[in-house]
Amino acid sequence: MTSSRKNKTLFIDAEAASALEMLKNGLLKPATKLMNSKESEEVLKTGLINGQTFPFPFILAPSGKMNHDVLKSLEVGEEITLISDKVEFAKMIVEEVFEIDPKDRIRQIYGTDDASHPGVQATYNRIGSLAISGDFTISNPKQFQCKKMIEDAKERVNAKHTTALMMAANPLHRGHERLIRQTLENTGLLIIFLLKPYTESNLSYDIRKESLEYFINNFLTKNEVLIVPLENSYIFAGYNEIILDAIVSKNYGCDRLTVGLNHAGLGMFYDSNSNKSIIDKVIGIDIEITVASQYVYCDKCTTLVSKNTCPHGQHHQISFHSDSILELLELGILPPTILIRKELSAQILSKLHPNRFKNLEKLYYDLLPIEGLLEEHTEKDFYLELMKLYQTTSLT
Repeated sequence: MTSSRKNKTLFIDAEAASALEMLKNGLLKPATKLMNSKESEEVLKTGLINGQTFPFPFILAPSGKMNHDVLKSLEVGEEITLISDKVEFAKMIVEEVFEIDPKDRIRQIYGTDDASHPGVQATYNRIGSLAISGDFTISNPKQFQCKKMIEDAKERVNAKHTTALMMAANPLHRGHERLIRQTLENTGLLIIFLLKPYTESNLSYDIRKESLEYFINNFLTKNEVLIVPLENSYIFAGYNEIILDAIVSKNYGCDRLTVGLNHAGLGMFYDSNSNKSIIDKVIGIDIEITVASQYVYCDKCTTLVSKNTCPHGQHHQISFHSDSILELLELGILPPTILIRKELSAQILSKLHPNRFKNLEKLYYDLLPIEGLLEEHTEKDFYLELMKLYQTTSLT
């Protein structure tokens, strides 16, 4: 429904709208409302809401001169309209408008305001100097069916434990596969929260979901893994990411969370004569957080190994760097199968480079073994058969 704009209006982007919907659906508890200045100061001072960890104030401070002028003009008790993507998103009753320092806000989220840090500048550009608090009602709320899906799946497999795993799978490589298998060994149900960013970069969400579904359906036992989309707004991007992951996982019904040893938010710090990580800051959120081993391919062991158990050293180990594997795929190169499963490479390449061959059938019959039958072949078929030739060893 397009707004008639009888009220004063504020314009918010899709990320802010998504965060507000998560708030309304109880997925960010202990945060349950937009915070006023006093509540914000308390969270900054203690890092807690009602005795439970929350990493920074949950506020709404939209940028832009038009928004700033509207915010300055508002009075307590006034009704305003929130617009997102040119459509009425919500109605709000103003409780308070208060000043914030955008640079402080950036530091609260990312731990730094250095513009060279990924995401800092983009986030800084979308934060204004005035924040607003107040109760709001979403005009056309999304149907959050995922919580019920998880509850149904838990009942179906009689899961004693439900474990969350946050994953971009951009692309899904062998290290991801081992992490998934390792996590499955100690849980009844695994929920993979597949991150869905707002700035669609690299592989689209649909391609990544298709790859993950292929792996689950063909190489894992059925009914033990569920994919849930997680809209990945900027609040999840900072050094407090693991805390937010734990909060969301718990509110979705998980009692365990697995994170990789190389997780960007798993920084160590020294406090009270001992080494600690961000996990030690989680208070009052009843979820068990496990740090999984980091897996590499060792050319001496000739298999995937944990860095904790491989004795051969870094110079014999190949790490799984998603950005580098993705670069090969974007250039149209088939990555080695020790890095990514050939079926997934074929699937991704056929989506990234459609219709790249002038005469696919001629290439197919000129280069690949055939059974004498004239058949139509897809680009995905071609990549799969070509990979088999790469794996021929008698002439290497």
